[in-house]
Amino acid sequence: MKTIKGPALFLAQFAGDTAPFDTWDGITKWAADCGYEGVQAPSWDARLFDLAQAAESKDYCETWAGQARENGVEVTELSTHLQGQLVAVHPAYDVAFDGFADPSVHGDPKARQEWAVDQVRKAITASRHLGIGQLASFSGALAWPYVYPWPQRPAGLIDAAFDELAARWRPILDHAEENDVDICYEIHPGEDLHDGVTFEMFLDRVDQHPRANMLYDPSHYVLQYLDYLDNIDIYRDRIRMFHVKDAEFNPTGRQGVYGGYQSWVDRAGRFRSLGDGQVDFGAIFSKMAANDFDGWAVVEWECALKHPEDGAREGAQFVRDHIIRVTPQAFDDFAAGGTDDAANRAMLGLDR
Repeated sequence: MKTIKGPALFLAQFAGDTAPFDTWDGITKWAADCGYEGVQAPSWDARLFDLAQAAESKDYCETWAGQARENGVEVTELSTHLQGQLVAVHPAYDVAFDGFADPSVHGDPKARQEWAVDQVRKAITASRHLGIGQLASFSGALAWPYVYPWPQRPAGLIDAAFDELAARWRPILDHAEENDVDICYEIHPGEDLHDGVTFEMFLDRVDQHPRANMLYDPSHYVLQYLDYLDNIDIYRDRIRMFHVKDAEFNPTGRQGVYGGYQSWVDRAGRFRSLGDGQVDFGAIFSKMAANDFDGWAVVEWECALKHPEDGAREGAQFVRDHIIRVTPQAFDDFAAGGTDDAANRAMLGLDR
């Protein structure tokens, strides 16, 4: 068994235009002051990170990561959630997702996709320069508008979507293999990879690619009414990253999983700060320890109610309290009998 590293903090929800959240130096000092030992960095945020330079220069990466280390935190992983989303976009979402891309490719889906693929490839290379073996991402989605089977889906529609999704990601996964980096897809509504079944459909189409792995976030499973503990055991060999995020699901006679188009505050399912929701993190951390997960426990703060800075500070201590320092010995070693092969045979009556 291995002890999980942490606590760490995903910085995407905290980066902003005011100090200390507008510079890499400021935000890493703030994270360390909150009690974090690591930070997960959004690769798209130019206030914190120069992705193009990081892909070109190992020296830049070492200086950038070194500044964080001097401020008290390690860089745990890079994130390409926004760029990964743009690897595959259904036309219904063209306008909504254009804002994730560089303005030079707005209104041009083909150019936007090429830009996104290049961004993810650069983040893979930058991860190698940083000596980090995992990269967070979304898969993007072609089939998501058809998630509910009404009207009836025509035969072959979902197969065609997943075939195309795999074809777009396969060269990126091969680049990840060349750089010894796992791409960890966050299993998330809005993505074609939104549960275990869809993840397996994708794996089948990329020939069980060793670099196609999971970012485990139980909050998204709570809101789907999916067994988030069983999921850990099923995919223990593919779970390479871990977002610690809480959620609650309180269905009523008026709304359930789909939320009735309501705001986050008024939805039956909503994200909460750590400890304020329904996720059984004691069981999750126990399973992670038993399954030899040796990555970072990364807090992703999203809450419809609580102030982010309060959620961040509380989250660091919450994770620290849940990390299990694994035992180096069995609890009943004090009673060990010191037996050997001969004694074992005698205990079984095999030499009579």
